[in-house]
Amino acid sequence: MNRKFRKCSIFTAFAFSSIVQFAVAAPQIFDAHVHLRNTEESFLEFEEKVKAANLEVSGIGAMWFGGGNQALAGKPKEIRAGNDSIIALAAKYPKVLPIATVHPYDGTAAINELKRVAAKGVKVLKIHPHTQKFDAEDPRVLTLVQRAGELGVIVLMDNAHILPGDSEKLFNLALNAPKTKFIFAHMGALNFRFWNILKAARTAEGLFGDNIYFDISATVELVADTPVEAEFIWTLRNVNLDHVLLGSDYPQYSLEQNVRALDHLDLTENEKSKIRYENARALFGLH
Repeated sequence: MNRKFRKCSIFTAFAFSSIVQFAVAAPQIFDAHVHLRNTEESFLEFEEKVKAANLEVSGIGAMWFGGGNQALAGKPKEIRAGNDSIIALAAKYPKVLPIATVHPYDGTAAINELKRVAAKGVKVLKIHPHTQKFDAEDPRVLTLVQRAGELGVIVLMDNAHILPGDSEKLFNLALNAPKTKFIFAHMGALNFRFWNILKAARTAEGLFGDNIYFDISATVELVADTPVEAEFIWTLRNVNLDHVLLGSDYPQYSLEQNVRALDHLDLTENEKSKIRYENARALFGLH
C-alpha cells in the first residue's frame, strides 16, 4: 500500500467515524404536542427555535387550536376552517402530522367533520375538556371517541388534571371505548401517580384494552431534578414505557426544555430513545 493511499484511507476512516459520532449525538425526536395558533407563521417560528437549540426533529404532531374561544361548541364552520388550515400545512411540510379537532357537543356535525378529516388522512383528533368546556363523562364524548376508533383515528385529550376527577374520567372513558387508542397529554401533570392504576388494571381479565398512551409534555420539565422524580420514573415504567411519547406543549414550553428534562431522568438510553421517537414511529406509522 503506498503512502498516498494509506493517508486517504486514514482520512476516510476518520470522516466516517465523525459522521457516526454526530449521528449518535443527535438522536431523532418526534414532538407529539405542538400548538401552531398562527399555522405556518407559528411553524416557522418553531423551526427556528429548534434549529437554534441544535435539535434533530423528525416530525411534529401539530394542532391549530389551544386556549381562548377557539373550537367551542356551536362553531362547526370555524372548526372546519381550522382543520383545513392544519391539513394544508401538513401537505406543504411533510414533517407535520396534522391534528384536527371537533366539539363533542356538536353531535352529528362533529361526527361528520371527524369522518371528513379522517378521509383526508388525519390520524389524530385532539379534544380538550377544559378549554372546550365539556364534561368527559358526557355520553356525546363517548359516542365521538368510539366513532374515532372505528375510523382508525387516535384521540388526544388534555390530562393536566386541571379539572376535578380529570384522570379518573379519562380512565373510565378509555375502558368504555377499548377499540379506540387514546393519548392523554401531560400524564396527569403533578397528579401523575394516579396512572399507576394501570399496573393493577392489567391484572383484571377483560377490563383494560391497553389502549392508553401518554405524552409527557411540560410534566417532564416540572418533575426532573425534583423530589418526585423517582416516583415519576416509577410511574413511567408502570404505565408501559412503550406507550410514552415526548412532547413540548409549544409555545408554552419549548422542545429544548422537555428534551433537556428527559435527558436528566434516570432512564436507560434505550428507554429515552423510545420516548423521543420510536414509540411515536410505531403509534403513528411514521416512515
